[in-house]
Amino acid sequence: QVQLVESGGGLVQAGGSLRLSCAASGGIFNAMGWYRQAPGKQRELVAAITTGGSTNYADSVKGRFTISRDNAKSTLYLQMSSLKPEDTAVYYCRVDLLWSGVIYWGQGTQVTVSS
Repeated sequence: QVQLVESGGGLVQAGGSLRLSCAASGGIFNAMGWYRQAPGKQRELVAAITTGGSTNYADSVKGRFTISRDNAKSTLYLQMSSLKPEDTAVYYCRVDLLWSGVIYWGQGTQVTVSS
């Protein structure tokens, strides 16, 4: 059974930093990524990373956020710097199983950036 455990969210002032983690278990994972959903808005891609380390970022976070993964630990990270109030959202981890392509989502972690 696939389980995703997210951690690292919280309240931070604008300009600050946070690091999110997503520990995955119960499967072999292909692409992994972070999404976010602000109140009244659709869920959107923040950043994604393949098993080989290729990355993709939303334009709004390029140069401020860094996605990484530890394949040995099946753990995904998101280092967020120079945070802005508009980064406030619930952040979700997403993983794709390697062979089936089935998608799993984490429970979400709240990130709040105060101005």
